[in-house]
Amino acid sequence: MPHVLVAYTDDEPGVLNRVASLFRRRAFNIHSLTVGPTEKAGVSRMTIVVDTDDQGAARAQSNLEKLLNVQKVENLSIRPSVVRDLVLLRVAAESTVRPEIIQLAQSFRATVVDIATNSLVLECTGSAGKIDALLDVMKPYGILEMGRTGVVAMARGADFFGAQSACTATEALAVNFQ
Repeated sequence: MPHVLVAYTDDEPGVLNRVASLFRRRAFNIHSLTVGPTEKAGVSRMTIVVDTDDQGAARAQSNLEKLLNVQKVENLSIRPSVVRDLVLLRVAAESTVRPEIIQLAQSFRATVVDIATNSLVLECTGSAGKIDALLDVMKPYGILEMGRTGVVAMARGADFFGAQSACTATEALAVNFQ
């Protein structure tokens, strides 16, 4: 089961390596890892998706919290969250099928961001399921190139890193990955 962990870390060289090494040493497979700046100078936000059970996620969170450069860690899998992914997708698009591809892309709220003689580049943001469905629909046309950002997630509501929701991890995941 995928678990989404968010870690606020010092924005310093080597922190990403230490976090990735922690997961490697404990034999966790990182499904997705995104890192970027936060609203606070000197602090980075890592969103880590690992495929493990509830005990494994708790162990990973506990180990992350022990790292020197990690300030805070939250398991978003145990509370309702907004979980999004972004894909840039180059699709083969001869002039005869281009309108059909554009119409399909619009049904996924994907945007055409580049048009070339024989291809289109689409941009789509949404849940992993939505992105996967777009990929399935575009496969018959020919996917020439794809780049995915990985998951970025944030807890729903006004509380952040506040009181945990009373829902179970399974209930939260049902909400999170829709």
